[in-house]
Parts: sequence; C-alpha cells; structure tokens
Amino acid sequence: MWRPDRQDKTPLYQQIANYLEQRISLGELPPGSQLPSERKLAGQLGVNRSTIVQAYENLRASGMIESLAGSGTRVCGHLWGMEPYPNWNRYVEGGILLPNLPFMRRIREASQSGDPFINLANGELAPELSPNEEIIRIMRNQPFHEPLGYGDPQGYVPLRSAIARFLQEQRGIQATDDSILVTSGSQQSLYLITQCLLSPGDAIAIENPSYCYSLPMFQSAGIRLFGLPVNEDGVDPEKIRAFYKQHRIRMVFLNPNFQNPTGTVMSAERKAEVLNCCEQLGIPVVEDDPFSLTSFDDAAPPPIKAIDRNGSVLYIGSLSKVAASGLRIGWMAAPHAVIRRLSDARQQMDFGLSLFPQWIAAHLLESSSLAPHLERLRDSLLLRRDIMAGALHRELGNEVSFELPRGGLNLWCKINNTVKDYRLLNNGINNGVLFIPGSVFGADPGYVRLSYARSSIDDIEAGVDKFAQALRETLSES
Repeated sequence: MWRPDRQDKTPLYQQIANYLEQRISLGELPPGSQLPSERKLAGQLGVNRSTIVQAYENLRASGMIESLAGSGTRVCGHLWGMEPYPNWNRYVEGGILLPNLPFMRRIREASQSGDPFINLANGELAPELSPNEEIIRIMRNQPFHEPLGYGDPQGYVPLRSAIARFLQEQRGIQATDDSILVTSGSQQSLYLITQCLLSPGDAIAIENPSYCYSLPMFQSAGIRLFGLPVNEDGVDPEKIRAFYKQHRIRMVFLNPNFQNPTGTVMSAERKAEVLNCCEQLGIPVVEDDPFSLTSFDDAAPPPIKAIDRNGSVLYIGSLSKVAASGLRIGWMAAPHAVIRRLSDARQQMDFGLSLFPQWIAAHLLESSSLAPHLERLRDSLLLRRDIMAGALHRELGNEVSFELPRGGLNLWCKINNTVKDYRLLNNGINNGVLFIPGSVFGADPGYVRLSYARSSIDDIEAGVDKFAQALRETLSES
C-alpha cells in the first residue's frame, strides 16, 4: 500500500493530495467513488487525522472531491477542467459474471489489507506442505527442450499421459490421454461445464451445504440450483429422483470424498446407488475429487468414476490440494466428445495453459518422490487437524460440536448457540482471525468452516483462541 515519504521535502498532506489526484485522473477513483473517512485513511497511511483533513481540503478546493452531510467524502460526479472519460462505476455494475459473495469479498479484503491475520479461511496448503524440494530437483535435473509457443488447448500430451497413469494407479480410473483435459484447476473445469454443457434456465442438483454455493459462476450462467442434503452416507438418490421429476435437473454435482465443507465421505454403497439412479434418469454426474489423496486412513476412498462403465461421470481433479495450488494444474476425465467441446471453448479463452507448469506437473506425477510427499502431507495434515480439534475442545468445550474428518483440509464446526454470521465474522476480523461462515456454503446460520492446512501449527492454536474470543463477544452481544 502506498504511504507518504517522510524523507521527502514535500509536506505530507500535499503528497497525499497529489497521490489521490493522480488516482482520480487515471480513473482508478472514478466520479462518485466513496473515499475513506479522515480517521480511517489516517490510520491506513500512518499519519495524523489533521494531515488528512488538510489534504481533503486541498482536493475540495480544486473541485476534485466533495463532502456531503451523512454521505461522507466522494470524488465529484463531474470534474471541471478534465477531459471526459468513461463512468467506470456504471461499467463494473454490469457484465455477465456476478461479483463474489459479500462474505467472501470481506474475507479477501481483510486478508489483503496488510494487517496481521491468522487465516483459517484459506483452503490451500501451507508453503511447507508443498513439494518444493521435489520441484526444485526436477527443474535442476531435467533438461527443458520444449517449444514455448501456444500449446495444445487440450493440454500438454506428456502431462495428459501422466495424469491417465496417475488416475489408474491412484484412483482406479480407466482413462487415456484423449479423454483428459488439462485445466487451470477444478474451478475452471466447473466453469467450462456451466458455459458449454448447460444453458440459462437449466436446473442442477448440488450438495447442501456445498462449496458450489460460494461460486457465483452458476448464477452468472443462469443455472438454477437445488440442494441435496448431505448426511453421514452422502446424498439420498431418492432426492435426486424427486428433483428430476419436479425440476428436470440436467446434472448432479458431487464432492463425495471428504466433502467441502462437511468433510463427510459418501459410502461405497451410496455411490453405487447414486450412479445407478443417474444412469436410469440419463443425467450425468460431475464428480469433484480434490481431497481423496489426503486420506488419513491406509487407503483413499474410491471415486464414483472408478465404477462408471457407461461414461456417465465427468471426473474433476487437481494438484492444488495435494501439491501446489500455484502450479494451476487440474484435469477432467470425460467422454471424448465432451473433451473436444471443452477444448474448443478453452482455445477461445486462453489458447491453453502455459507449457512450463504443465511440464513440471508431468515430471512430478511420474516422480518416485510423489508417494513420499503424499505420505508426509497426510501426516502433517493429521497433526494439524488434531491440534485444531484439541484447541477447540480446550477453548470452547460444549459451545461447539464437530466430527473429526478422516481427510481433507477443513473442519466443519457447529456452534451450539444462536449467532448471526455477519456479527461473528466481524468480531473475528476485529480479533485478527479469518474463517468462513457456513451460510456461504448454503448452510443455516451457526456453522463455520475452519481450515487447518494453511496456517502454521502455532498459528492454529492462536487462531482458535481468537475465534473463541470472537464467538464469546458475539454471544454476549446476542
């Protein structure tokens, strides 16, 4: 964040006025933009409030900003003496893609503010849990001779072959390189499906609660969502039949292994029942499977795709939750006609992924060091889970309840008293901890998702302490 230079001979208030004037002139602060209060901006820039008062007075005198009683300070709607330029506020309110949910924007803004937060909201791996040494070894020992032009929009062929072998060995899925599409992660796979295989007004069934509720891409595409309640065995296939009868659902989206956010695993019997139900109805299953290889048990639970004999399942996976989210490597295993259609759309979007991370991912999947990495990852995640659970029991006792997940990166926590999500989140932010309220995932108020994968072990305990304080403050306000 920009700050005035105290070594500069220009007065601080003038530096601040010049900086704001430049942002206004460049359109970064369009006409009508709300400016921070004098007190808030003073805190952000580390100066006295009187300095901001003087800077604002200069800008008001030049006709750049205006202050209205009850409305605060904002950029003038019409800037005299300046060339006309687009009203960007009007533009950003349009478009096809809807903005992220307010809670998610609030969490992101807090995490990017520069303030010291313990982040129990972030669902990615801590840097020390990624195979950094393995990747460095690949880059050092493997010569890179690939051309750096536009690649195959379906994905780098050696990577697709490596993914096919990986799926066969690790997940029991029969696939070839022709049936694999390389994506920049699970979210891009979901986006391509909504844009290319569904139409505005179509209905789909998703789990409830579900990570899908936090993705505005479905509403942006005009897709109607119907929630399938999740219990300890997964979703009920009879509910799928009911939704098909009532709403003519076109697809079923599932995350059956260590489901996000609940951490539950659909039983093998239920997986077979769900697949049989969808085959009878003639509707495909979209199976998102990012967490299976984090299983704390000896064997990872098999995916639905492993028992799919008729090409009814579009299987989505990625390296984000088991290796490195920054590689931006995911995949979809699907019938070849689907892969061709999505590859064509992919070429219209970005001409395919960068070759270099695909090359690294291909060597990582084929490396003998991958299995030891996954074992270390599982041990580390199990330790972090137990530390978080112990801290919750110690700090909150009967105030919260949860089931210990047998894999994944998150703990789904129920608050045993009535709370308002927005108050709890605000109190968490004020106490220096971030987490995701359950309503983001479609759940009733009174649930939170706490991630134990991103923060250090020490920060997990400290984060739970801060969460406990935020919860007590919220309950006392109620």
